[in-house]
Amino acid sequence: MSQNQNQSSKGPLAGVKVVDLSLLLPGPLCSQHLADMGAEVIKIENPRAYDGSRAMFKGKTGYPALYMMLNRNKKAITLNLKRDQAKEILFKLLEDADILLEGFRPDGMDKMGIGYDVLKEKFPRLIYCGISGYGISGKYVDFAGHDLNYLAISGVLDQTGNPPRPAGFQLADVGGGTLTALSAILAALYFREKTGKGQRIDISMTDASLQFLSLYGGILSSSEKSPEAGNDILSGKLPNYNVYETKEGRYVALGALEDMFFQTFLRAAGMDNLTKDHPMNEENIPLIKQKLTDYFKSKTYSDLQPIFDNTDACLSPILNMKEVSEDPHMKERGMVIERNHPKYGPILQFGSPFHFSETPFVYRNDPPEHGEHTDEILGGLGFSKDKIAEFKKDRVI
Repeated sequence: MSQNQNQSSKGPLAGVKVVDLSLLLPGPLCSQHLADMGAEVIKIENPRAYDGSRAMFKGKTGYPALYMMLNRNKKAITLNLKRDQAKEILFKLLEDADILLEGFRPDGMDKMGIGYDVLKEKFPRLIYCGISGYGISGKYVDFAGHDLNYLAISGVLDQTGNPPRPAGFQLADVGGGTLTALSAILAALYFREKTGKGQRIDISMTDASLQFLSLYGGILSSSEKSPEAGNDILSGKLPNYNVYETKEGRYVALGALEDMFFQTFLRAAGMDNLTKDHPMNEENIPLIKQKLTDYFKSKTYSDLQPIFDNTDACLSPILNMKEVSEDPHMKERGMVIERNHPKYGPILQFGSPFHFSETPFVYRNDPPEHGEHTDEILGGLGFSKDKIAEFKKDRVI
């Protein structure tokens, strides 16, 4: 890692260089977190096949909304890695790189001749992180899949109800892929600082999704029974940890799991005697749940606002995405940002969830255009303008 940058002004990862070959969501969100922490991230795309997120969910002014959510604070170049000259350029980029991130199938990089076995010989300090559906070994290694498949195989989907239903968001991709890769990369950087050795990180989104079921793994271990979908302690059985419909057809989340919070909620709702008259036990759970169902069905969000505002009642409105984007807490925390993009005008961004006291998040650069920094980066590697023009003619870049 280069030490010629001011760490406190650039972020905790100032001086770290990341070469990012990943596409779509898990990898790019991971590299954006690294970039937000100050790392120099160089995003590589095929010159004639850009990251598919650039074509998804176009805004009114034509901006690629999903791509914008995942790729700020990066630089972008194009390389056709099927060309030998492009591989040589990649090797030049890796000479002083700390991390390579990719999201191909387990044998994808090997087929291009740039797999880990090749790279570790050339760059023994390199931290190579691959994010895949099932990992680089095991029965499912060659299986295609998406978030829903990983949640199904890991058992998470079984807990979404009876019948199971898609969660509606990418739990395996982000929780299993992005965040697991991020924590592993940071650990590998720490290990390398002590030993000087790089290593391969094998991230399976299925493996990591299994960790979401640690509570239920404990239940299985103690009872030898699989948890009953939609009817266990965190999935709908308990009246004090559940979702209820309101008078106007909206929903609220009651998360008063501990008794002291549940009693606070009951007092605020004018139901002080509910569990005194009907103690919380297996026999009374259906009756308590019905009374709460009836209570919420008689109230509007406006009626419930004083309880929403009660700091210990654990009752929350279930906000839709537009409401989240306007929520004062999210804005105060810097989690919802509106940027005035020079090409597209106002765009929505989510802020960094990593809040550092000494090295705060800085929005340095807007998400780059396809190959925006190719000439700049190749020039920095020592290639002349004539050579870069030759690369373009030969479809290397």
